[in-house]
Amino acid sequence: MRLVQVTIPAGKREGVLDTLDDQELDYVVTDEVSGREYTAVAYVPLPTNAVEDVLDTLREAGLERDAYTVVLNAETVVSERFEALEERYAEEKDEDRIAREELEARAKELAPSLRTYAIMTVVSVLIATAGLLLDSPSVVVGSMVIAPLIGPAMATTVGTVLDDRELFVRGLKLQLLGFSLAIVTAAAFALVVRYVHLVPPGIDVLAIDEISERVAPDFLSLVIALGAGVAGALSLRSGVSASLVGVMIAVALVPPAAAVGIGIAWAQPAIVVGSGVLVAVNAISINLAALATFWYGGYRPERWFRLDEARTATLYRVFALALSLMVLSAFLGGVTFASYRSAEVEQSITGDVETVVGNSGATVVEVSFVNDESLLVRPFDPQPERVIVTVGVEPGASYPDLAERIRRRVTDDGGPTVEVRFVEVQTANSVGGDGSSAEPVSGYSSKGRSGSWPIASTAASRTASTFSSSVTLM
Repeated sequence: MRLVQVTIPAGKREGVLDTLDDQELDYVVTDEVSGREYTAVAYVPLPTNAVEDVLDTLREAGLERDAYTVVLNAETVVSERFEALEERYAEEKDEDRIAREELEARAKELAPSLRTYAIMTVVSVLIATAGLLLDSPSVVVGSMVIAPLIGPAMATTVGTVLDDRELFVRGLKLQLLGFSLAIVTAAAFALVVRYVHLVPPGIDVLAIDEISERVAPDFLSLVIALGAGVAGALSLRSGVSASLVGVMIAVALVPPAAAVGIGIAWAQPAIVVGSGVLVAVNAISINLAALATFWYGGYRPERWFRLDEARTATLYRVFALALSLMVLSAFLGGVTFASYRSAEVEQSITGDVETVVGNSGATVVEVSFVNDESLLVRPFDPQPERVIVTVGVEPGASYPDLAERIRRRVTDDGGPTVEVRFVEVQTANSVGGDGSSAEPVSGYSSKGRSGSWPIASTAASRTASTFSSSVTLM
């Protein structure tokens, strides 16, 4: 609910009050004694979705566009006429839809001052970069909470649909500044971390899960960004808090931008290209989805003669964003196709290995794959660079030709390099305190924990004897 306070110019009082009566609105009028050109002030309680229509009607009745108008939140209105008004507008419009004037004001509020925006962006990216290098999802999420990225995106799209060029330009500049500042900050911080040895020397950043998952974006990334843009627009047009939605938008922008900086610092083109495309796709998708949501929601410029200009600007920007998104989506499509083909090949290789090893009496402990880092090569060559097969064998047993048979089966069609590792598996019986035998215990790990398979074991658990492991490399 809203309480609208409007000043009535001299000579317009009767027309404005007649309009309020015709609309069957409750209102209170007080005389204006400030000595200016206004003679009265009207206070009108309205449902949220009725504010825009009522203001447009009052302007048609003579209320000047530069008149003093204030829209306030109202907690409770007790009135039978107000309840009837709520029911009437609930049937006609979305109950949560705020007025055009409120939307514009909220968009301006969400776009912070340049100083605040720059500082908050730098701080959030520093935290995100540290979180990525630490492989800490909780730290990365924390960086998203303080990222001020929802404001510029909403300002750009609201400025477009309402034909507010100043708001559009401000939002666009803040977005470009934010992305540039984020990448430069992340690269500088990552360089310091690398060469001051705040991380172990020789660390493989591509092996860090929080980074690697942003190197090869697929079409699901597009869905996330489009959803974030729609959610941002809906939160703004409904007048609810945009803070949580801002976190979702930051999810799509901050970590990938930090990953680009890390890729620059470590001179990893795969990270720079993959994460850079992800940043661009997410930014375009958020703006495109928000723009479409606002226009579909019925937001137009206040003055009718600017409607054609706003429509032209909106269509032009939608076309430009959609075209850019289509071009970048070719990259996403390639990555998605590559992932699908690689999964098929890996599944086939794993099946072949299990067949060969199963016929020999040994057991397959693990089949792992080392893939080409080049994202552009994978769609055309889904074969992994190397296959590492870990085979569990009985102590003292001999499998002289098993490694060769695995290699021939996997590389039958010119496949990857195969590395076969043999790990002795020993089973021992533990004896309980009452002299009874407990269940057999099997282990691959030198520490006796199932699920960890070292190449060589130097110690055993309390329930297993010491054993050694042999390795055959092909």
